[in-house]
Order: sequence, then structure tokens, then C-alpha cells
Amino acid sequence: MDLRDLGRTGVQVSPLCLGTMMFGAWGDTRLEDSVRIIHRALDAGINFVDTADVYSRGEAEEIVGKALEGPRRDRVVLATKFHGRMGDDPNEFGNSRRWIFKEVENSLRRLGTDYIDLYQVHRPEQDTDIDETLGALTDLIRQGKVRSVGSSTFPASQIVEAQWVAEKRNRERFVTEQPPYSILIRAIENDVLPTTQRYGMGVLAWSPLAGGWLSGKYRRDQDLPKSSRAQMIPDRYDMSLEVNQRKLDAADALAQLAEEAGMTLIEMALAFVIRHPGVTSAIIGPRTMEQLEGQLGATDVELSDDVLDRIDEIVPPATNVNPADKGWQNPSLEPGARRR
Repeated sequence: MDLRDLGRTGVQVSPLCLGTMMFGAWGDTRLEDSVRIIHRALDAGINFVDTADVYSRGEAEEIVGKALEGPRRDRVVLATKFHGRMGDDPNEFGNSRRWIFKEVENSLRRLGTDYIDLYQVHRPEQDTDIDETLGALTDLIRQGKVRSVGSSTFPASQIVEAQWVAEKRNRERFVTEQPPYSILIRAIENDVLPTTQRYGMGVLAWSPLAGGWLSGKYRRDQDLPKSSRAQMIPDRYDMSLEVNQRKLDAADALAQLAEEAGMTLIEMALAFVIRHPGVTSAIIGPRTMEQLEGQLGATDVELSDDVLDRIDEIVPPATNVNPADKGWQNPSLEPGARRR
């Protein structure tokens, strides 16, 4: 695979990043299968692996650590994240210095490494000053435990705030952002992507298949996949909702377009994401080897202007088909917070 600049870090990464959320209890509990998938991805040219402490409460990090034992570790740009709740103690969570210093040691141990290439804040924290977080991350970089730091699912206003604080307080700045982005979820084209481009940040797009909606399984002429997601997050999957019927219409139209263009919907969806000039890598999250193989070919796909124009007709730029697919929303911007 042709490599790309990870923002202005000088590090080169593949346009597909292997996400590991499905390794462990959340997806496939078989260690051997997960390790084989990681090794196949590396053999195919992927050199970028993204995980998080919260994925299966540390199990995914442990699997990644086992898969990267030995010389493989130094050939991989390894990213992980912190923020999610990891225990019953009220302080085993968040973006505080206290938790960051403790959790980085846990991640290093689980990953079996003495440094993390990219350490990311998994979500913003309303109750923690961003300077507190950046100060702790700056110290980790100076200690050599972390090489670079980034954010995930930050709204544009908080990306700007973090950059401003880093400059004014002499902190290490976020060099990457990890937002949700797909053909069905394009709102970040309106503000997040222009902001990250102005600051020269690398962008790791998560959920490029829109949580499975662009996997090819959501078609009008076939039985829809059964999923527990409809109960867990009905606003995004419950088919009785009109907004999700619109998603189904869009997914079906996109699948027909992909067929006409001689590619799979998965290939078209991933190629669309990594074609944006502001995107560094698309994070793929295969649960099986078959899913991985179906995604690797996306780097060889070229989308013509005609295909891109058709995509824009189906889902207009800078819009989400379902407004609920917005990733994280600043609580202070929710309608209820605007009342007196």
C-alpha cells in the first residue's frame, strides 16, 4: 500500500488502519483468529493499528500485544485510547492527570510495549480542563512513554480550543483527530475536516462502513440483518423510524451504484473515505478473516468524478442521513442545555 503522512509528525502510515474493537468479548473471543487477522493485515501492507483500553475492558489491547510480540512491534504504528470507564472506582475513567498516568501504565502492560506511538483521548470530558489533560500527555511524551497525542470525536470548537491551549500553555498539541466519517455520515465535512486541515492534523476516520449499513447487507430486496444494535441504539437501527428507512434507501441506492461501477459497496465506501484530501486513514474493524479480505481491495479502487457526483446526489455533502449518527455531541450544545 502507498503510505501517507500522519499529519505533520513525519510518520508514514497506510491508508487503511486496522481497528481492533471486534477482538475479544465484544466480537470474536478466539485469540488465535484475532492474531491471524492482525498478521494478515500486516502482511497485506497495513502498518497502522488502532485499539483502546475500553475495548472488551483491556482484552483487545492484550490481543494486539500478543500479535505484535517480537520484531513486528517496531514495524507498526500503534495507537490506543483512554477515557472510557475501566472499573467501579469513580476515578477509573476520564481525562484527568490522575487517571491518565495510571491508565497509560495499564495499556503499556497489556500491549507488551514500552512506548505508544499515538495516545488518544477517546472522548472530550466536560468536567476536566483541557489543560489538565494536555499537561499530563505532555509529561508522558517527555518521559518517552508516548510519541504523539491525538483526540477522538472532538467537535470543531474543542479541536480549536485544544490547539489554542497547547500554544498558549506550551503543551504538546493534538496531532490527529479520529472522527466518525462515511458516505452516510458526512457532517464533519462542514467543520471538523476544514479545521483539522488548517492545523495540519492527521485524520483517522472511524466507522467508514457506517456501523454496517454500507456492508452490502442492508438492501430493500433482501432480509435485513438481525442485530442487537436495534435494542441498544434504536435511534440508529430501529427500522420503524423514518430516518432509518431513509438510511436504508440511501444504502440500497449506493449498493446499486457500486454494482454499476464494477466494485463492491464496501470497496466504494472505503475508497470514498480515504479519497478525501483531509483524511489520512480509514479505520476498518473486521471480526473475521473474510471481512478483512473484503476490505483490503479498497486501496486499489479509483472513484471517478461521475461516481462521486452520483454519491453526492444520494447523500449531499456535509450531511448525515440520520442526525443521530453524529458521534459525540457536546452536552452544552444539546437543546435542553440552552434553556434558562
